[in-house]
Amino acid sequence: MLCFTVKKKILIVDDEPNVALSLKVTFHDSGYEIHHVENGEKCLDFLEKSNDKPDVILLDIMMPGMSGWDVFRKIKENPDLEKIPVVFLTARVDYTAKNAGKFLGDDYIEKPYDPDDLKHRIKKILEK
Repeated sequence: MLCFTVKKKILIVDDEPNVALSLKVTFHDSGYEIHHVENGEKCLDFLEKSNDKPDVILLDIMMPGMSGWDVFRKIKENPDLEKIPVVFLTARVDYTAKNAGKFLGDDYIEKPYDPDDLKHRIKKILEK
């Protein structure tokens, strides 16, 4: 009997190539399928065109063009996407952003992040 394991998918939305690379390295041995897009517009395009939606989105807040807040709002307004957990992963650490991110998103993680903590938090979200 054949048994197939379906990998959980993580979509990274971050305009910084070094951050995206760091995240890919963080998750390289964790059994996840990793996708990366550089901005909010590409994120929404990816989500619209993909038949296989991500299981969680790691979303930067401060990006050129469309901010992470705008991307989050558009995701949550779409009935086909609204249930995808969104984790804000950002260098923005002001009080307002922290509280809004924790209230709106499934988690709020500050850069620089601890790789083990990030993996643990993602695993916990995906187990819900």
